[in-house]
Amino acid sequence: MGDCILSTPALDVLQRARPDLSVAIVVEDRFRALFEGNPDVAGILPPEWKRVRRWRPDLCLNLHGGVSSAILTALSGARFRAGFAHFRHSRIYNVRIPRAQEILGVARKVHTAEHLASAIFYLGVPRVEIPRARLFTSQPAQAGIPALPYAVIHPVAAASGKTWPAERFLAVADHLHHSCELKPVFIAGPGEDLSAFRSWQTVPAAPLEQIKSLIAGAALFVGNDSGPAHMAAAFGIPVVVIFGPSDPVVWAPWRTQAEVLSSTSGIASVSVPQVIGALEKLRVHA
Repeated sequence: MGDCILSTPALDVLQRARPDLSVAIVVEDRFRALFEGNPDVAGILPPEWKRVRRWRPDLCLNLHGGVSSAILTALSGARFRAGFAHFRHSRIYNVRIPRAQEILGVARKVHTAEHLASAIFYLGVPRVEIPRARLFTSQPAQAGIPALPYAVIHPVAAASGKTWPAERFLAVADHLHHSCELKPVFIAGPGEDLSAFRSWQTVPAAPLEQIKSLIAGAALFVGNDSGPAHMAAAFGIPVVVIFGPSDPVVWAPWRTQAEVLSSTSGIASVSVPQVIGALEKLRVHA
């Protein structure tokens, strides 16, 4: 999810420079909602080579680098097949893109949004400041969502090493309710368990479009390093993110007011007072 969201600054840059181009995104159906309503995207295609070939692309740009995306690129029928030269199976590309550091002229680590946008610059788009990610939602507020200012909390993640302990999220929820006058709303995707948080309002197994709408209306987002944190950043919501093993330099919220917390000893070493201190720095209240 994060890769999808952080590709939208590159799409924005491309369409601003070349509004004459018709751009399609190839994405799994579960992430389709991330691109729906985006004016930079003319088509959303499933990851099926026949559907890609039917689009008749002049250029197929592989931003992902995995085996499946490489196969789709090879079978796309596109005259130009582009991908980063350090990707696996780079021999299938007739346009091999250097590393972002070389394109951007920097020696430091780069954020994922910079990495993805650098491919667009290499292909000929003039260098500009890389904008915030772009998400769009037309779905109205859902029944049961508080009318008063609320904070969205995403307390789950794909791996235990990326998941802050549940009891600490509950302590943060209590602080948000009593000290910030924000109603905590806990969210989770399909297959994720929110039973530990039933003392507060929960939105379990919600469709992605509903999650977009819910986050877009929030006053604050708090959560583990995961896709919903990037959704909040795309909507310009103040964000507190607790990192596990991922590198915050590469995956921090992009271009929004944010506080990032991490520890070399692991995510469980981040304390409740540290998170509350981060909340106070953001100064978000009802």
